Amino acid sequence: EIAPKVTPFIKPVWRELDIAHKEGKRILFEGAQGMLLDVDHGTYPYVTSSNTVAGQAATGSGMGPRSVHYVLGIVKAYTTRVGEGPFPTELHDAVGKRLGERGHEFGTVTGRQRRCGWFDACLVRQSLKIAGVDGIALTKLDVLDGFKEIKVCVGYKIGGKEFDYLPAGMDSRAGAEPVYEVMEGWSGSTEKARSWADLPAEAVKYVRRIEELIETPVALVSTSPERDDVILMKDPFQD
Repeated sequence: EIAPKVTPFIKPVWRELDIAHKEGKRILFEGAQGMLLDVDHGTYPYVTSSNTVAGQAATGSGMGPRSVHYVLGIVKAYTTRVGEGPFPTELHDAVGKRLGERGHEFGTVTGRQRRCGWFDACLVRQSLKIAGVDGIALTKLDVLDGFKEIKVCVGYKIGGKEFDYLPAGMDSRAGAEPVYEVMEGWSGSTEKARSWADLPAEAVKYVRRIEELIETPVALVSTSPERDDVILMKDPFQD
């Protein structure tokens, strides 16, 4: 029924992108699902049916791997998950509820309430390395306003052993206990901040510590749902 309306727009995607690339145009690929839902590298069997790593942009578009330059990973200032699957830092207390309410954490597609927990530096570092991320956009920093202390997962204890990554085995993942580093929170507001000078000192320390733990630079920090409320350190399009 809709075919007559759609078919005029059908063209060879690989050819259109190749032409745009030769003309020096900027091309942006956007991934819709988290890295840990990747069918090969995610937390199987709680994954989707395809690859969600950054390299899939080249495979799916037909441009080839050399066409992908700067890779920007989108990372929240805390950790969330929709549906079932391992989540070592998940909080079932008032703190987890507060994160969910302040962050408006509901699944984009399903509408289900997201599970919330402290920032898991191990999972984020693992995800960034597998996906080949150059820098991250740290979002929802303002959700952490008002916490006296903030915890960051820096490792796991599994069966009496310590790990700095989440093992692939389902039994190991299920028994992973987070090892936390406790940081001082901030009473001031980060909401709508657009420069480092607008942030409380403790918030700056938190962002810098995350950079160290995930071994990837923070390219920009988002401080509200508004797109203009951003602290930009690195323009991905200027690479």
